[in-house]
Amino acid sequence: MPEISEVEPIILYNPRPDDPAPWASYMVLVRVVTKDGGVGWGETLSSIRVNALVQLIKVLSSVMRGRDVFNLEGNRLEWYRQDFNMPVSLESTAAYSAFDIASWDIIGRELGAPVHRLLGGLTRDRVRVYANGWYSNAVKPEDFAEKAKETVRRGYTALKFDPFGPYFDMIDSAGIKDAAERVKAVREAVGDGVDILIEAHGRFNAESAIRAAWALEPYNPLFMEEPVHPEDIEGLIRFRNSTRIRVALGERIINKGYLIQYLKLSLVDYLQTDVGRFGGLTEARKASIMAEAFSVPMAFHNANGPILHAATIQLDASIPNFAVQESFYDYWPQWKRDLVGDSMPVENGYVKVPTKPGLGVDVNEKLIERLRINETEITIKGGLSWIVKGTTGGS
Repeated sequence: MPEISEVEPIILYNPRPDDPAPWASYMVLVRVVTKDGGVGWGETLSSIRVNALVQLIKVLSSVMRGRDVFNLEGNRLEWYRQDFNMPVSLESTAAYSAFDIASWDIIGRELGAPVHRLLGGLTRDRVRVYANGWYSNAVKPEDFAEKAKETVRRGYTALKFDPFGPYFDMIDSAGIKDAAERVKAVREAVGDGVDILIEAHGRFNAESAIRAAWALEPYNPLFMEEPVHPEDIEGLIRFRNSTRIRVALGERIINKGYLIQYLKLSLVDYLQTDVGRFGGLTEARKASIMAEAFSVPMAFHNANGPILHAATIQLDASIPNFAVQESFYDYWPQWKRDLVGDSMPVENGYVKVPTKPGLGVDVNEKLIERLRINETEITIKGGLSWIVKGTTGGS
């Protein structure tokens, strides 16, 4: 059996002035090595939880050493057995997600097949993506409009953005007016043939979210993402009963038990499970099957790097209920594209599905060695750590 010998966490750090957001400077990778020399790569979120994730991955390594990398379900069950809080801990599920992705990478390489072949084969050979990260330093409506035009000129047919500036929990009439003017400017700039997706970042109470949605409805967004705080189920029900805007959510749902409640209550129109948080490819595929049973299409979340992007595209390619994939690809710092040899370019709004074995990409290990760091002090210097840079100023 391909016995696991090492599960290694790796932090990459390369801050650049043009990074679209604070988390863009980091990557958290996992390298899984087997005793017979197999190597697989995984990735998970790179937020202010970087150090906590690294520590959990080290514990995970002690549990997984000596186990068969092919035993995906058994390995997850063993981690669940060992970590009492696993199903309700973002750090635990995220750490395991990276390990699971790396395991699939090894399995694909061992069998000489891309992961999508092992997940059921292709339902499409290219994946439609929407642009994110394109609107850094946009504040005025004309800023958003010009950057939106530039994005569409790159070939994108869908783009997502957060028009809500610095507001959190509550937004007043002036803030709603500013947001509506930004969305109007984008709609007029790109026309009706381009999908616009509204990011709310789960920041509002129900009353504020409803009022904002009413103001944005005339511009026909494809969806509004996380309109209310993620824990506010009653607020989300109220939002659903009060607006016509479709709801996307799921990046902060980390287990199947939580997910089924949203599906049963018809609280989601587009499910945005994050492969790097939900339990890797093994569990994210189950999320897509659950969503399919409720006629909910998938729009997997990924605000992180190219390894997670490659894994998610493999899953997109294999499921029947795929809708659209989030992509920061053209708005990452260049080193993240270089990490995979710039092998997943966006062409006319689509990414061609990689067909090499495993995740379908070759990782630049020399670049990893140049950029890797030890655990680091994470500080937040003003602003919001989860927002696209330069977008919270006044209008």
